[in-house]
Amino acid sequence: MAALISEALPKFTAETLRSAAKQSERCAVVPPQLRQAIETYLQEKEEPHMKRNVLQLSESFNNIKDVNLQLATSTSKELVEHPLKSMESSKRWKIKSLYGETGLKYREDQTVAYVASRMPAVFSACRRVLSEVRRRVPGFSPHRVLDFGAGTGSAMWAVREVWPQSLERFNLIEPSQSMQRAGQSLIKDLKDLPLIQSYSSIQSLTQSINKAEREHDLVIAVLVEPGTPHGANIISQMRSHILWKEKRKNRKSEGTSNGASIDFMTLKSDAHIVAPCPHDGACPLDKTGKYCHFVQRLERTTSQRAYKRSKGQPLRGYEDEKFCFIAFRRGQRPRESWPLDGVKFDTLKEQHDKRKPEDFEIDFDDQLESEAEIVPEEEDPVFCDSDITNNVNEDEDGEINRADLGGGWGRIIYSPQKRGKRVEMDVCRAINREGSDGAFERIVVTQGKNPALHKQAKGSQWGDLWPF
Repeated sequence: MAALISEALPKFTAETLRSAAKQSERCAVVPPQLRQAIETYLQEKEEPHMKRNVLQLSESFNNIKDVNLQLATSTSKELVEHPLKSMESSKRWKIKSLYGETGLKYREDQTVAYVASRMPAVFSACRRVLSEVRRRVPGFSPHRVLDFGAGTGSAMWAVREVWPQSLERFNLIEPSQSMQRAGQSLIKDLKDLPLIQSYSSIQSLTQSINKAEREHDLVIAVLVEPGTPHGANIISQMRSHILWKEKRKNRKSEGTSNGASIDFMTLKSDAHIVAPCPHDGACPLDKTGKYCHFVQRLERTTSQRAYKRSKGQPLRGYEDEKFCFIAFRRGQRPRESWPLDGVKFDTLKEQHDKRKPEDFEIDFDDQLESEAEIVPEEEDPVFCDSDITNNVNEDEDGEINRADLGGGWGRIIYSPQKRGKRVEMDVCRAINREGSDGAFERIVVTQGKNPALHKQAKGSQWGDLWPF
């Protein structure tokens, strides 16, 4: 297999590498339908003291962080390290995860404050994650979706944005009745909706529908968490637990099956990570003091500008939503050739040596004419000072322009350090062709050694992919 890969023709050029690697998005804008739905909902509620309610909601989130952290370290750690001894802990985790003893029990005024201040940001993070799933798995279009912990329906709005034509049924699980009512109110004026059902728990869903209807193409559960050490810890522990469970299923199937059925059972039981991890091994950031998270800049909505407070400074027209996420897919990770296999890049000296005499000729008339046409660009107040300033090429989902799910694409963690002719990037990457193990490395790209990749590195942003 390795010999076949090494002899394969290059899949990418310098230009298509840049297109495939780009996953970050510039300043996001909440779609008009959702903005209008939020404004209508808030007008109907007419909650007094909204600024105070938004502030108290933020303080409530901070107050439950320590309690949730204790739950994550005591219960979820047992699920990972001692999975066979933790049946009771597993039950306790399921119970307490339902906004129960350790979560925030949303009152009506808190739900209204959430819609006004947090829903646009949560929607933007969800859309960013699902957009990458669509680009990297272009043949996937979900028909039946389950959203566990749906809140006011931010993920449902994001799914409708990313896959507007394929949805048939959407099952929402949300323990908070006020959240359920808010979600239903926000969609009441929408047309061409799929069948939407709300439930207060997994148990109520399984009791209401038959076994055949319980299968879903897309399950949104531990998908997006706040971009904090605590949020990253939840994602990391659930990542380890899910991968462990799938490997355990695989070992069981190998022990009880034989022949052709083994291959079938392996495909049925295995799972691999679509994003953000480029491999399915242990997280290389564990016990390093660093944590994996990303950022999505979004233009603030009218309600956010009206009710959010700033610390003595004028409120900016945008905010940066930090988030952590994980997206799994059933089946084995594809064995793909790596992006740079067979690709030959010239050094800067080799590029200079290949220049022809006419390359040095200058048409002064054309130069003067082009200089006369230069018009200074006005600074965009929304996008200024942004680390995320490039659009994803939404129309370039062709096979040659997408980053496949093989092990050859690393993930840029944190903002690259760009110093003239030198770019340094922190990259999480697979260290074998199977994508079964990974490492966290500092990658240095210089213009002299590789002008083409240096150009790509200068345009890369936090959250983009990097080819190997």
